[in-house]
Amino acid sequence: MTFRQAGLSRLTRALSALGMLMAALPGQADTINLQQAVEMSLTADPRIKEGEQVVEAARSLLQEVQGNGGWRAGMNAFIGLAPKVEGGFYQGGEPSCTAFPCTPRSDGDEFNGLSDWTHISFSLIKPLFTFGKLEHYGEAAQGNIDIKRGELKKTRTDTVYDTKRAYYGYLAARDIRVYLDDMLGRLEKEVGNVEKSLADDTGTARQSDLYALQTAKGLLWKYANQARALEKISLDGLKVLTGIGLAGELSVADDRIEPVPFPQENLAEFKSRAMQSRPEMEQLEAGLRARRALVAAKKSDRMPDVYAGVIGQFNYASRRDTLDNPYLSDSFNNAGLTPVVGVKWDTVFGVASARINQAQAELEALNHKKAFALEGVPYEVSEAYAHAEANFASQRELALGAAAARRWLVSALADFSAGLESADKMADALKNYVLAQTEYVRTINDYNVNVAQLARLTGELK
Repeated sequence: MTFRQAGLSRLTRALSALGMLMAALPGQADTINLQQAVEMSLTADPRIKEGEQVVEAARSLLQEVQGNGGWRAGMNAFIGLAPKVEGGFYQGGEPSCTAFPCTPRSDGDEFNGLSDWTHISFSLIKPLFTFGKLEHYGEAAQGNIDIKRGELKKTRTDTVYDTKRAYYGYLAARDIRVYLDDMLGRLEKEVGNVEKSLADDTGTARQSDLYALQTAKGLLWKYANQARALEKISLDGLKVLTGIGLAGELSVADDRIEPVPFPQENLAEFKSRAMQSRPEMEQLEAGLRARRALVAAKKSDRMPDVYAGVIGQFNYASRRDTLDNPYLSDSFNNAGLTPVVGVKWDTVFGVASARINQAQAELEALNHKKAFALEGVPYEVSEAYAHAEANFASQRELALGAAAARRWLVSALADFSAGLESADKMADALKNYVLAQTEYVRTINDYNVNVAQLARLTGELK
């Protein structure tokens, strides 16, 4: 083996070992942005898959209605027992009249034995005219499909909204936890300095200073622990929604929470979009169409069906002699086949009227629901838009307030360290900074969720 071949062999073994080592290491956490999280949730959510199957079931119902207008086949076959008969039609079993008077047989009530009996009857029928039954029930079934599609769309918009809320909630909780940890670190340092000063009896710190700092520290720990809990809950929710699972690893691409741009559409445009594209409004219109068709279908149920087809039957009993007289028929030995055109009518007037009244009442109830929706939907949009406007303005002002509170805290810390200010003043500055910063981050989260709610109310899927 040459030196070059030996080197290549060692390199191959080293690369192979490195590959095995990398495969044995735990997988890296998935890092996703908000859009990727939304796409993953729309793919993974079992509620969406359930809704898709519900839509397929509704399509099958329409196929069932349409199938009722096609050919219908029916058949009945059995093997049973029949009375045994030997001989002909006339007295004594004579097959023909040979002596007058010719008397028909009268032993029909006597038992002469049993015979096997094979029976087959069948029909092949197609409806010709149903007085609108098929058309109206088909329209109602199509309306039901549209309703289920609306439910599926609503589930998708809910999934998008839930994902955004979990994503923003995680960012907000993480940001609050990070700066609270930073504040706790600073406060721990000051508490340590005061404790050391009191222990050395330098006279630069008072016992009340320690109490003030310890009080502020306890409050900070409470808020920090709450933030950690919300951070974990939000991240776990995001894992579940995206399909990664609670045992999986997930991280987000954003370094911090930022306010999303304020929507370009005005309130009137949002209201118009909600009335046209919101899943509930689409469901309502589909439901009205279905109910109207159902009322018409119930009225059609009172009418007959006109049909055409072929019917026939076959009977055979092996231990019964046959008759060849065309005017006499033996129900145990015969066969027949004929095309037919007929009318079938089966209705119970009281029941039919009750079903019509029920369908009409459900239609009227839906009409009243539509009247409420025409007022309620614009109100919901107005409410979400007003919250978005308020929180958008608030987070801008709170940004200035949080910056001022931080400068106040830095100044108070410097004065306290120089012995120019008491600890309670510094603690007040710290609490106000924590309040301002926390409210700032929470308001950004609330504003982003308000914008997500506006998208949800108008049927957006992004």
